[in-house]
Amino acid sequence: MSLFDSTPPEPEHAGGKRPLAERMRPERLEDYIGQEHVLGPGKPLRRQIERDELSSIILWGPPGVGKTTLAKLIARVTKCEFIPFSAVLSGIKEIKAVMADAEKLRRMGHRTILFIDEIHRFNKAQQDAFLPYVERGDIILIGATTENPSFEVISALLSRSRVYALRGLTVPEIVTLLGRALPVIPLKASTELLEQIAIYSNGDARQAYNTLDAAAAASAGELTEAAVQDAMQRKVLLYDKGGEEHFNLISALHKSVRSSDVDAALYWLTRMLEAGEDRLYIARRLIRMASEDIGLADPRALEQAVAAMQAVHFLGIPEGDLALGQAAIYLSIAPKSDAAYRAMGAIHQDVEQTIAEPVPMQLRNAPTRAMKEWGYSEGYQHAHKLEDAMPDMECLPPSLAGHRYYFPTDRGMEKRIGERLEEIRRLKEKKREG
Repeated sequence: MSLFDSTPPEPEHAGGKRPLAERMRPERLEDYIGQEHVLGPGKPLRRQIERDELSSIILWGPPGVGKTTLAKLIARVTKCEFIPFSAVLSGIKEIKAVMADAEKLRRMGHRTILFIDEIHRFNKAQQDAFLPYVERGDIILIGATTENPSFEVISALLSRSRVYALRGLTVPEIVTLLGRALPVIPLKASTELLEQIAIYSNGDARQAYNTLDAAAAASAGELTEAAVQDAMQRKVLLYDKGGEEHFNLISALHKSVRSSDVDAALYWLTRMLEAGEDRLYIARRLIRMASEDIGLADPRALEQAVAAMQAVHFLGIPEGDLALGQAAIYLSIAPKSDAAYRAMGAIHQDVEQTIAEPVPMQLRNAPTRAMKEWGYSEGYQHAHKLEDAMPDMECLPPSLAGHRYYFPTDRGMEKRIGERLEEIRRLKEKKREG
C-alpha cells in the first residue's frame, strides 16, 4: 500500500492505543531527530533524498535509532510506494510475490521502496532473490540491520547498496523526543526526569518511549520520580541537567585508573553503571585509557580493554558489567606510560607547523618502468635482504631527518622497548658512519 493513498487512519489496537513510539513517528524529514552525520545539511544521505537520487541503501545501527522511521520518511519525501517486509516472517515465496507487484508498479511509472527489517536474518538464497529486481530497478531496497552488514549481507547485495551507519541517540536528542510526546499522552514532566529516562534508554528511542508510557500510566497528569523508578525498576541517580555529572564521573574514573587507585576506579565505574551509562561508552573510554595512560608499558592492557568491549557487546547488561570491572582493575594496576601519547602529540604539532613534504623517493613504490626512470624507489633498502635486517636509510622527510618523537619510560615493558630502541639507533648510526 502507498503512503500517499487517501485512506483513513489506521484504527487503534483493540486493546487501546497504538504504542507511543508508533504514534510519535515524524511525518517530515525536518522533524527527524539524530543522525546528523548522514542527514545534516550537505551530508550524503540528505543530498540523495533532496535530489531524489536515491539508490538501494543499508541502514546499520542499534535498536531504536530510527531506521524504520527514516525509511518511511524517505518514501514519503521521494513519493515512492512503501512496502515493509519482515525478514522474520517471510520466505522466498513471499519475496517473489512482492517483487512481481513491484515490477507491475514500475511499468505503470511508480517507484517502489522495499523496506526489509532485520535483513541480516535472511539467508544467502533469500538475499540472492532480491538481486535481479535491484539490478533492473524494479525496487529501491532499504535494508535495516543491527548487525555488521559486512558479515551478514551478501557481497553482491552490498556492492549494489550504500551502507549508512546510524548511531545511538544522545541524551539531549532523546529528551527532545520525549518532550514532543508529553502533549500526546498528555503529561507534565520535569526535564530532569526526562533526562533520567533518556540515560536509562541507552540511545534507544523506542525504549525511552516505552518507559515514559509506563511511567505515565502510574502518574496522575504529572510525571513523578517514583513512577520513573518503577518503570525503570531502579533508583534514579544524579545526572544533572547540563550533563556535567556524566563528564565528572568519567573523569573521576579516568583519573583513578591513571593514579593506580583500583578501589576508586571500581567505585566510580559502579556509579556510572548504576546511573544507566552506555556500557559501550565506558568500554570506549577504557580502551582510550589503555592507549593514553599505559601504552607499551603493558601492551596487554589494550587487549584487555578491547576484550572487555567485546564481552559487553556479546553479553549485554548486566553480565557484561563484570568484564568492565575486570578491565578497570587491570588498567589500574598496570604500569603507566604516556610516551606514545606524547609522541603522537609532538608529531601532530610538526605536521601542523611544517610543510607537507613529498614522500622521499626511496620510500615510493615503482610498479612501472617510467616510475623507475623517474627515480621512484631508488635507494630503497629492503630490510629482509640485509643480514641484520637493519637498513640505515632515512624514512622521515629531509627537513625532519633524525628527529625523535618517541621516548619510552623505564616502567614495565617499555623499559625493554627503550633498550631495544637504543640498540637499533646505535646500529643505524654505526652503519651511517662506516
